[in-house]
Amino acid sequence: MRILNKIKPIALFIMLVGIVTAQLPYNDFEIVESIPVETTLDNPDIRNTFDVWLEMISDAQSTIDIEQFYISNEKGEALEPIIRAIEKAADRGVEVRIIAEEKMSKTYPETLELLSKQKNIQVRLINVFGSKGGVQHSKYFIVDRRQVFIGSQNFDWRALDHIHELGLRIRHIPYAKKMTKLFELDWKQCHAKRMLPQSPSRESEWMTVKENEREPVRFFATASPEGNIPSGFVLDLPALIELIDNARKRVYIQLLSYSPSVRGGAYFADLDDALRRAAARGADVRLICSDWCQKPYEMPCLKELAQLPNLNVKLSTIPEWSGDYIPFSRVEHCKMMIIDDSLSWIGSSNWQRDYFYDSRNIAVVVRNTRINTMLSRIFLKSWDGPYSWKVDPEQEYKPKYYGEKN
Repeated sequence: MRILNKIKPIALFIMLVGIVTAQLPYNDFEIVESIPVETTLDNPDIRNTFDVWLEMISDAQSTIDIEQFYISNEKGEALEPIIRAIEKAADRGVEVRIIAEEKMSKTYPETLELLSKQKNIQVRLINVFGSKGGVQHSKYFIVDRRQVFIGSQNFDWRALDHIHELGLRIRHIPYAKKMTKLFELDWKQCHAKRMLPQSPSRESEWMTVKENEREPVRFFATASPEGNIPSGFVLDLPALIELIDNARKRVYIQLLSYSPSVRGGAYFADLDDALRRAAARGADVRLICSDWCQKPYEMPCLKELAQLPNLNVKLSTIPEWSGDYIPFSRVEHCKMMIIDDSLSWIGSSNWQRDYFYDSRNIAVVVRNTRINTMLSRIFLKSWDGPYSWKVDPEQEYKPKYYGEKN
């Protein structure tokens, strides 16, 4: 697979660097963020997830297809108007289908059960990836087969106000058709209770969004796991590695977690080796992960990377909310990578082996200097901000507890 052989450097980036604050999002290819309240991470020119979700769902005319890791509402919180909007859409005749991971439905059953009782709403649980030790981890929804939201955001009230998230709203019918094809596959697999063999595309299928005289946005779809990807998508992991291997200037990565360690003591070297190669070539490699990574099987790998020339590693600690402790929140959860001046990756995968080999995840690879510049600004705001701190290879770290408190 060669995804970069037709890409040429774009000199316009040099001028754009000095005027990033003047950048405006594309109407049909829009970056969307979730900002933890009481932090300084907000970008005023980038819309927040709540507003975009509510607009998309409220505008639905015929269909809404939702595939999520889980759905967790809390009375009085930000997701509740979204859930009400889904119910109102169903009331006006919109056909709503929802897929959620069966394992997580046992933890958060209430909202799924409520929605399943509504007219014009069907809910199915999927467990087919569990046979490989994986889960349905993608996060997306499709409205009217015309527009798609994808990103790191779970359908969780915390993801709207208490977690740092990044996503895309894409209005593009050919892409929406591809995503519908993926949804239909998982909808069938819910019923079949087994994985139905699929073959991905061998070459990336570039799509284009054009708006006025601006530089077009070119992008293609990736997904995982291997053996269960319909045509129209390429495998996510090889696409990531090829992007990194073609980097010459910079590789900026922002994730919840990064770990080459695998159960049983094995080592998942694919991405780790690619980052080391990029740094050895002289590229500026920077990695931000959440402070949830302070685990015995994750920190040694991050410490090793932090000792290499041209490779810097930071963790992010989002302060607790002043109102009360909220479990599984106040965390860095974006999943993005920025390559050089015009290439970017935005997806749902944490960078651990099972997310690529065992679980359902999705992403897009984007070629556009404006998008690259805006994502770089988001990344650098975290990198240079008050919440990130450099990993010290000589220091001992203790795991952070972020679950329910007794």
